[in-house]
Parts: sequence; C-alpha cells; structure tokens
Amino acid sequence: MDDVRPCAECSVRDRALCGTLSDAELVGLNRIGRRRRLAAGETLTLAGDRADACGNVLSGALKLTAATADGREQIVGTLFPSDFIGRPFAERVDFTVTALTGSEICSFPRGPFERLMEDHAALERELLNHAFGVLAAARTQMLTLARRSAREKVAGFLLDMASRSGAQASRATSEAPVTFALPLNRGEIADLLGLTIETVSRQITKLKAAGLIALPSVRGVTIRNEAALRAIAG
Repeated sequence: MDDVRPCAECSVRDRALCGTLSDAELVGLNRIGRRRRLAAGETLTLAGDRADACGNVLSGALKLTAATADGREQIVGTLFPSDFIGRPFAERVDFTVTALTGSEICSFPRGPFERLMEDHAALERELLNHAFGVLAAARTQMLTLARRSAREKVAGFLLDMASRSGAQASRATSEAPVTFALPLNRGEIADLLGLTIETVSRQITKLKAAGLIALPSVRGVTIRNEAALRAIAG
C-alpha cells in the first residue's frame, strides 16, 4: 500500500538521511516520496532486480539476505527505523529485502532522488557518511563472526537489538530495565551470527540463568544487567 505524506509528519526525520535538509529543501523530497506499508514476510526487493527505488525505514524491521552457492538464504544484515534502503547510482539490487515485522518505509524513485542529491550537497554528504557507516558495521560484523565466542556474539546481538529497536528511548530512567521484542526468530539469529539454533538457545538460557536477561514472552527480552552484558560482549 502506498501513501503520500508530508515530511513534517515523519517520525524519524531527525535521525534519517533527509534530516540534513531544511524545511524548504524538503519540499522536493516530499514531492517524490511515497509511504509504503509491508506485512511481516513481505518482500520489498529481490537481489538482482533493477534498482528502481530507495528510501528510509519509518517503522518495523527488515532483513537483508543473499543466496549462497547451494541455494540457501543467508542473512547479511537488518534494517530498523531511520536506516536507509537501497544504493543510489546502482543499476541492480544487491540484496533481497524482506519485512521481519509489519513495517513502513518512505520510498523515493531512484532517478528523481539522484537528481535531488545533485542539487543538495548536504544530502549527498550524508549519504556518503551513511555508506561509510554501513561499511564499518560490516567490518565489525566480520570481526564478530571471526573472533568472538558464542556467548560474546549473543550478548552483543541482544545489546544491538535493544539499541536499534528504540527500546532504550522508551524506558523511564537510564537505570530502568530495557524490554524489547526480537524481530528475528532463533533460526534467523543463528544464521546472522554464524551459530546453530541450539547454540543460540543455550547461550540465551545461560544469560537468563545468570540473571542478566529475562524472557517475558516468546520473543520478548528484558535486559536486567546491561553493564554485565556489555562486559561479556566486549
């Protein structure tokens, strides 16, 4: 479902790529932007397709996947509110993007967005900063998979999910426990971290037994001792 909305109503404007633009400069972006809602499990783009659009995640969570040589799906990343989807000036889509939860994105047709970037240097610089940030995150992920133990990987993953899901901002005080819902199931977490489902479940159980986290629901997680969890994550 597509919808036209003014940028003034955007819930992630201050954090998203377009936050560098003034109200006057946002007029052009608002003119080409369309909001699109995705149901959980719905695919936004397929790897190898023509890259016709890009945009910002407004709500929900999505996953980036690639196909391995034997045809299996490999999760290579996740997207949360304010994250940018797509790669301007690229002819083809690099990864398949699928909604993990009900999600909403603000989509821009690639051609008009590229022309808008040419007129606004701040937007172009912000996209470059975003690209460097994604590269740094990819390198960190490679280090995580190569060097960290299973316990360290799971602890770091939970902290990352708490931060990126917006749970940090919703707690009453800085000392209050953080509760959030995992957008990934145990199998998807294992895929992302390069572990088995059994190992992920075992490490989560151990963190719960140690009193560092609680599991209020099937996918719900409460971080009860953030400092200790950070010490494990390294």
